[in-house]
Amino acid sequence: ATGDMSAYQLHTAGSSLPQGVVMAHIHGPQKPPEEVTRKKELRLMKNREAARECRRKKKEYVKCLENRVAVLENQNKTLIEELRTLKDIYRHKAQ
Repeated sequence: ATGDMSAYQLHTAGSSLPQGVVMAHIHGPQKPPEEVTRKKELRLMKNREAARECRRKKKEYVKCLENRVAVLENQNKTLIEELRTLKDIYRHKAQ
């Protein structure tokens, strides 16, 4: 463990390793293609489900905002009418 890297050699495309040198897998053993495909499909399925849930929540959020806008618009109309009424009352008393 002195940091001696002479036992390791880089393997590039097109080059061949000297006889007796075994290339080690840094990331562990390769998985069979079926497992890779299965994991990819599972990941895609989970992603689709998460996206669907995200769209559903966004739709619900927008609906709540639209309802809130409607309530506030009605409240605003009521307050404008009340203000108009109070101004009329004030004008009549000031005369």
